Amino acid sequence: MKILYTHPTNETGDRACVAFVDVELNEHIRLYGLRLVRQPDGNHFLFAPQAGHRRSATFSKPLAERLTALALEALKRAA
Repeated sequence: MKILYTHPTNETGDRACVAFVDVELNEHIRLYGLRLVRQPDGNHFLFAPQAGHRRSATFSKPLAERLTALALEALKRAA
C-alpha cells in the first residue's frame, strides 16, 4: 500500500480539504482523487471520491486510519 501522488490544496477552516491523494492499495487496485480532510478537532480523515451524492468507496476503520497516516506523511513530504 502506498501513496502515488499528493496534491496539497489551499483550503482553510473547519472540514477543509487539505490535499487530494492517489493511493495504490495493492498491485491490482488504485484509487484516485481521495480527499484528506482536516476535522474541526484537528484530526484528519481520508474520504473516497463521490459519484453523484454517494461515496464511490468506503474503508474499514483500520484501513482508513492506515491510509490517513500514509496521506499525512506524504503531505508533509510535499510541503
